[in-house]
Amino acid sequence: MSENNIEKPTSCNPFFMPYDTPHDTVPFDRIRIEHFEEAFMEGIRRDNEQMDKTINNPERPTFDNMFIDTDEPTEGYYDLLGRVSTVFYNMLSAETNDELDALAQKMQPILTKHSNDMRLNPKLFERIRSVYRHHRRLTPEEKQLLDTSYDGFVRSGALLDDEGKEQLRRLTEEAGMLALQFSQNLLKENKAFILHLTDEADLDGLPETAREAAAQAARERELEGWVFTLDQPSFGPFMTYSTRRGLREKMYMAKNTVCTHDNSENNLDICRRLINLRLEIARLLGHRTYADYVLKHRMATRTRNVYQLLDQLVEAYRPTALKEVEDVKHLAWNLEKHPFRLQPWDFSYYSHKLQMKRYNIDSEMLRPYFELSRVVDGVFGLANRLYGITFRENKEIPVYHPDVRAYEVFDEDGAYLAVFYADFHPRKGKQGGAWMTEFQGQWIDRKGVNVRPHVSVVMNLTKPTDEKPALLTLGEVETFLHEFGHALHGMFANTRFSSLSGTNVWWDFVELPSQFMENYAVEKDFLRTFAVHYETGEQLPDELIDRIVKSRNFMAAYGCMRQVSFGLLDMAYYTRSKPFEGDIVEFEKNAWKKAVVMPQLPDTCMTVQFSHIMAGGYAAGYYSYKWAEVLDADAFSVFRKNGIFDRKTAKSFRDNILSRGGTEHPMTLYKRFRGGEPTIDALLKRNRIRIPKKE
Repeated sequence: MSENNIEKPTSCNPFFMPYDTPHDTVPFDRIRIEHFEEAFMEGIRRDNEQMDKTINNPERPTFDNMFIDTDEPTEGYYDLLGRVSTVFYNMLSAETNDELDALAQKMQPILTKHSNDMRLNPKLFERIRSVYRHHRRLTPEEKQLLDTSYDGFVRSGALLDDEGKEQLRRLTEEAGMLALQFSQNLLKENKAFILHLTDEADLDGLPETAREAAAQAARERELEGWVFTLDQPSFGPFMTYSTRRGLREKMYMAKNTVCTHDNSENNLDICRRLINLRLEIARLLGHRTYADYVLKHRMATRTRNVYQLLDQLVEAYRPTALKEVEDVKHLAWNLEKHPFRLQPWDFSYYSHKLQMKRYNIDSEMLRPYFELSRVVDGVFGLANRLYGITFRENKEIPVYHPDVRAYEVFDEDGAYLAVFYADFHPRKGKQGGAWMTEFQGQWIDRKGVNVRPHVSVVMNLTKPTDEKPALLTLGEVETFLHEFGHALHGMFANTRFSSLSGTNVWWDFVELPSQFMENYAVEKDFLRTFAVHYETGEQLPDELIDRIVKSRNFMAAYGCMRQVSFGLLDMAYYTRSKPFEGDIVEFEKNAWKKAVVMPQLPDTCMTVQFSHIMAGGYAAGYYSYKWAEVLDADAFSVFRKNGIFDRKTAKSFRDNILSRGGTEHPMTLYKRFRGGEPTIDALLKRNRIRIPKKE
């Protein structure tokens, strides 16, 4: 943020003044909760002032005076509001507390109203429309910015009459509040449950790492014994290793009934209302369904293409998935010496037994070789080998929690490229899951200065204990690689306009860079670069790596059907053309049944905790993960052919995809790298799936 654009501070609020930190990184050590509201309101005031200045400009609107010659160093308005919003909402996900939650509730309607005031201002839109219809010769990137901006106004209701605009205001304000409430309820419910054990016999089957972590969790709560939570590093090992079937059931039901209970955190009515609000918004804007509205700006373009992909995957993978479940069931029967109904809380336990029988490998065997600091070195080393970039930790860069590490990133020629934050472990005020975000995007200012991004990955990986460092599972290594792929997309951004840079691409394209990186997790030549025993220094043995490679497709079809089921559920909600008035739980069971391969339990519900489609921006877009998986398998096949560390291929991937953001249609970018459109063939080959020939 340029110093010239920041007014003299009227207080010690750090948002109002130059950050005066390395690379102008966020001064987390100086920000207090009371600074947020003041900065929000001042940001709104400055936005309004800039808008008045723009719409009252006596000059004819041009691309330059609307998008370039403003007081803001990128397109649009002076962005104090963006500055504070970025920090606030990242903290709301990664390090929240009751005060931040309350402030979010207070600010949500104010911020939604302000956004509507900007997008629905008729004078501002008329100037944008004038430029859209009459402009100078534009570069492709300028044209993309103009098209995106104009369409953004239209999709936000700029063409509606006054009555329609007021209706849209009411709908979007309510939807914003409900999405926030959904997320806050989910965090509270997930963090409220603990399984507190005091009898050591109840730990039977659990590996030492899980026991130590549970003992530490108990000590942190000043309890005796062991505590297990719904955070994945605790929940996952318990479900995989515990021999106590009743306790596995208790954990499973706790996880899969969150936000369904008769309390203030129940999300059932919120989900129902969100689905209907989005339908109302879509209909108001001239679309039959919310999916039609969303898919206009997706590679899939229309619902039939999404269903074609999902149905193709069901046809290809379901027979193998059913066989995988049968194999697990029969092993369970043999081990227990009698047939019984295999329940969802049994699946991880017995599928692990089957994996051990077939491949003699599991997560605990590998943990000692995946000590977190070594994994970090391995992932950074992979980026260096592919792209020549290097990472250097800088403890002078402020962070928002002691767990967070901050790195300076340098390009192959030694030039500064980005700041990279890594936030690894679960804690009380942190949402579950993993995600990539930014504290500053990339753009090129009017003086030609390339303002570099500040990128962050936030995860919930296994924590260190008093006895051991953080030892990860192979699945957690894959998670790190996935989010790091998003981070590379952000760090390599090299576009003129911030709204088109980095991960600002269509949502069914954004997962390509992340899922592409997951391919390396089972590559022998990559694992050999960092996987050594944390105590002995012994390299991960070749025979263990061979078992990893051989087992890479274990339960692949089952996993595919799980993802497809989520995509089907998402589409079922958002392809509706009539309001939803039914039972969420019942509807869910029917919506995804053709992809479900395990018994469905009457009391469980995914929808009420499905953040992606209720509060995370993936509504009518969850299919994107499978869409991008087709892309990533196809893209990695090029590396497989040329060499998985081939610098020339990596440079093409960086230049044509990672650095270009949303400056062109994603298929144009992909074909420029690949030489043609992707097919499902590489994915089927990777997963060793054969489609039976039809008679």
